[in-house]
Amino acid sequence: MRARKKKHGAERIAACAELLITDTAALKNDPQSFFAEKRPLHLEIGCGKGNFACGMAAKHPEINLIAMECVADVACTALEKAKEAADTRPDNLRFLIGNAENLTEWFPAHSIDCIYLNFSDPWHKARHAKRRLTYRGFLARYKEVLKEGGVVRFKTDNVALFDFSLEEFEAMGLTVTDLTRDLHNSPLNEGNVMTEYEKNFSEKGFPIHAATIHF
Repeated sequence: MRARKKKHGAERIAACAELLITDTAALKNDPQSFFAEKRPLHLEIGCGKGNFACGMAAKHPEINLIAMECVADVACTALEKAKEAADTRPDNLRFLIGNAENLTEWFPAHSIDCIYLNFSDPWHKARHAKRRLTYRGFLARYKEVLKEGGVVRFKTDNVALFDFSLEEFEAMGLTVTDLTRDLHNSPLNEGNVMTEYEKNFSEKGFPIHAATIHF
């Protein structure tokens, strides 16, 4: 579903400038330069309206989190949500408007500890498989920017995408742990921070599939 155009979106995004990374050259040089303290760096790809990013930043002051979103009007909502809550959480959250295809151009090699893929677009048609964020081409990018021993944490409600992803992980020789096809009814749900999609899907009775992939 295409995001509705935000009225005065550019101005609203500019009003949150202190939370937005726009200097990708500086990002490539040192992602930690955008934070007051150097901490393990986590990245969410496709942050949507920002529920997960804001929740994780508040719950885990020991990390720095960059939330990436390719649709500016969606990022606007996330930025405003984060700015509104800025006084109630550590200063450990920044946003980046852009596409995951540019990861290796924007982040130094082996600089990220953890990547989150939460309810990514499943790109249902077979001819669009290469656009899926768990396709091996993207996995190769993640391997380049993740530190040795880094992980991808993956959640989806889409069974076909989950099955496809498991095949891609195996093809890339990656180790998968914490695999569940019903996250909210498993011990792995302890400490889980939900996205806005996750809350809606689970309330409708859809099981949430999840896995941790080791690089």
